[in-house]
Amino acid sequence: MTHPGAHAAQHPDKIAALLAGTGERVTYAELEDRSVRLANVLREAGLRRGDVVALLSENNLRVFEVYWAAMRSGLYITAINHNLVAEEVGYIVEDSGASALIVSAGKADVAKAVLATGVSPGLRLSYDGVVDGFSSYEAALAAASDVAPDDQPHGAPMLYSSGTTGRPKGVRPPLPPVQFTEMGDPLVGLISKAFGVGPETVYLTPAPIYHAAPLRWCGAVHAHGGTVVMMRRFDAVGALEAIGTHRVTHAQFVPTMFVRMLQLPQEQRDAADISSLRVAVHAAAPCPVEVKQAMIDWWGPILVEYYGATEGNGLTMTDSATWQTKPGTVGRPILGVLHICDDDGTELPVGETGAVYVERDIVPFEYHNDPEKTRAAQHPEHETWTTLGDIGHLDEDGFLYLTDRKSFMIISGGVNIYPQETENVLALHPAVHDVAVIGLPDPEMGERVTAFVQPRAGVATGPELGQEIIDFVKSRIAGYKAPREVRFVDDLPRTETGKLVKGELKKRYA
Repeated sequence: MTHPGAHAAQHPDKIAALLAGTGERVTYAELEDRSVRLANVLREAGLRRGDVVALLSENNLRVFEVYWAAMRSGLYITAINHNLVAEEVGYIVEDSGASALIVSAGKADVAKAVLATGVSPGLRLSYDGVVDGFSSYEAALAAASDVAPDDQPHGAPMLYSSGTTGRPKGVRPPLPPVQFTEMGDPLVGLISKAFGVGPETVYLTPAPIYHAAPLRWCGAVHAHGGTVVMMRRFDAVGALEAIGTHRVTHAQFVPTMFVRMLQLPQEQRDAADISSLRVAVHAAAPCPVEVKQAMIDWWGPILVEYYGATEGNGLTMTDSATWQTKPGTVGRPILGVLHICDDDGTELPVGETGAVYVERDIVPFEYHNDPEKTRAAQHPEHETWTTLGDIGHLDEDGFLYLTDRKSFMIISGGVNIYPQETENVLALHPAVHDVAVIGLPDPEMGERVTAFVQPRAGVATGPELGQEIIDFVKSRIAGYKAPREVRFVDDLPRTETGKLVKGELKKRYA
């Protein structure tokens, strides 16, 4: 069974999703009924296989109705970062070629401003309230047929990259050549086999639902008949409370979330009930070794790490036991074949650092409306080998270790420095709440390794602490990787999934 309708037929009153801390919930019967009705609304509006539905919403249970309506209609769903301004949202709606735009009334101001820019898809619906220029989502569903069409081609997400280095680009995968009732998303089978997801799963998603992992994992949990527990937004105390209250079995985090939970007072951590948790998945960024070991010491060997991306070109995985024998690895591939190559595309020997390519038997994705960027992500000689700009190496057993993004590399005095290594050292320094390391222009060295530190509450900053931080790094890794300068800041620019927006830092301080 790979879709909500199959589970609704057997367990109509089972909770498909709930919103932590609010009491809001949707059953499988309700999810099936509403996704069928919305699919009929979209079809009546003229949308056909390969068309795009854009969605602008905060974390909201209605998102799953839109997702499954698209999945059963052969449509692409483009969930948009709800923190973007109107011009940015308008760009994605226009670039994606969206035929429909569905918005939450909580984003009414941005939605109205998007229409004011001249971007106006033919079908516009708003839920949970009135938005000027949009018709009522609830009224449209109430008037629609509750009978599923005979032809239900499988859809897919078409999501936009986070845009930390420029305009976001849509990642457009091939649509599965199957019906909605058939297996169309490889993630559905993968999370069952590799992560133990099934009908008894209670899955906590604390991250923004517009990102690839939260959206697709929630869909895959529904395909298996599990229950999704959605948080409005992540906070360390709230996440721990949700695990205990809802008896969460599986949860997914990013390393920054681990750091925030580890920074809680010991008495709060000791009081947290995590006894139901069987698997804690983490991804999105390399996890500092000390942070991960601290989480394993606290939660037990239940952490499972994977390395993947919105582009869906491949996947690696490692469990806690394996990771402890190879600290720092992001695992071996469970989808695709890994190659490490130099700047010319020549494959490098085991242990040497270079660009991480993933080989598939097809071209796994294209960047929508950007053939140049699509080609740039492909190997010079093999178009089915793709890279996302990550740097790393393989060991003799085929385990991958990530160094950093190539675009973040600092060249100081002719030496390549990967700031992730320095950031990892400082992640659990007792005075550091958050840290980012970048290269700033330097007349002598070309670039100067600079650490931007957001101190923990109550910590007094000054030259003494700055020197302590520099010495701390030098005591753990090579001195040339240590910052030559430490700047204290009130906050650092991060996406909601914890990724540092280093381009913004450079704009501010270069």
